[in-house]
Amino acid sequence: MRYGRNSAAAVALAAVTAVAVAGCGGGGGGKKADDKPSSGPGRSASASATADAGATPSASPTTVLAQLKGERDMVITITSAVRDSGGFVTVEGTIDNEGSNSFDATYWNGPEVALQKSGASVAGAVLVDEAGKKRYYVLRDTDGRCLCTMGLVGIRPKETRPFFAQFPAPPQATTEVEFDLPTMPPAKITISDAKG
Repeated sequence: MRYGRNSAAAVALAAVTAVAVAGCGGGGGGKKADDKPSSGPGRSASASATADAGATPSASPTTVLAQLKGERDMVITITSAVRDSGGFVTVEGTIDNEGSNSFDATYWNGPEVALQKSGASVAGAVLVDEAGKKRYYVLRDTDGRCLCTMGLVGIRPKETRPFFAQFPAPPQATTEVEFDLPTMPPAKITISDAKG
């Protein structure tokens, strides 16, 4: 009988322990399932990437140097203009079609015949140094094509495309220039030096 009681006590103790462990695991696990699904091994990277992705776009509006709103509800947002040690300035940003029709940037390549090879592009962009009374045109490769974004055709309504254009760098003392693009209003932008 004693062995029976001991066995029964051991079974009862094991059952209580199992319920207690399950209760702790279930209660805490329920909260952890709600609070930490992203901290599990398979989801931490994606959650971190989502958090980073969420942080990056919120930071990008603060880096807007200028915004040009022009023909057919096209909007150009300039987010950087960086002077490189190689002697050129790279302007980057986005092109947004806020209109209701597709857009081809055929007039943005400018009137210069040599740049027609660049097709629908931002080849007609110019940096104007008003203080130094100089204009800086988009650089070209050996084939006469611009060092800029080309193929800007069929930009759909509500579509955003990135763009860049490279120019000869103004003197080091020149930090403010005007960005001009055919059919768009001019905008003042600030040139910064490349980091590192």
